[in-house]
Order: sequence, then C-alpha cells, then structure tokens
Amino acid sequence: MLRFFVGRRPAFKHAFQGLKFVLQTQYNARIHLAMTILVVIFGLLLRLSNLEWAIIVIAIGLVWITEIINTALEALVDLVTQQYHPLAKIAKDTAAAAVLFASFIAVLLGIAIFTPHLLYLFFKFNLNP
Repeated sequence: MLRFFVGRRPAFKHAFQGLKFVLQTQYNARIHLAMTILVVIFGLLLRLSNLEWAIIVIAIGLVWITEIINTALEALVDLVTQQYHPLAKIAKDTAAAAVLFASFIAVLLGIAIFTPHLLYLFFKFNLNP
C-alpha cells in the first residue's frame, strides 16, 4: 500500500500545487475555505448525524470541485487568447455559473441541515430559564 503512494508522489505534488495556486489567486476560493472551516466547526459543535455529515461533505466537495475546474478553465482560456473573444467569455461565464450554482445548492443544504439544530438550541435555552 505504501508503495502505491510513493509511486504517486509526483501526482500528489502537482495536485497540491494546483490547490495552492487556487487558494493564492482566487479570492472566492479563500471565501470557500473560510466557509468550509466554519461549517465543519459548527457541524462538530452541533454533533451532526452521519447522514448530515455525508450531505455536508458532498456539498462542500461540489463547491470546491467546481471552483477548481473554473480556475483551470480560466487559465486555459487565458493561455489560448488574451484578447476578448465572445466564446472565451461564454466559457468563463458558464464555468463561473457552475460555481455559483454549486454554492447556492450548498447554502440551501446547509440551511436545511443546520436550521433544525439551531432552532432546537434556541428554544432549549430560551424556554428553560
């Protein structure tokens, strides 16, 4: 098993370099990172169920995957042409729309999962003086 990972070291190195690039160059990725950390902290504090964690992890993963692909696509389009082209704009805009849509879905799932926990805490502490 260890041999498998040692042989894949360059692939892991490139992947982490890509993630580092995304975090260093994309402001929205830093927002995603902050939100990821907050959601994980709140999830731990609220003791989410296994199913809730699975949904949260999928939602977070969806946002990160779309953000990373969006960044790669933007870099590729910029490599092909620095000049304005309507097709380049469409490529960049639709990739950004994918991130927006994934983020919107993640927020809706977060609201659906966290609201019952937060309401429970609110009423528990406000009804028992």
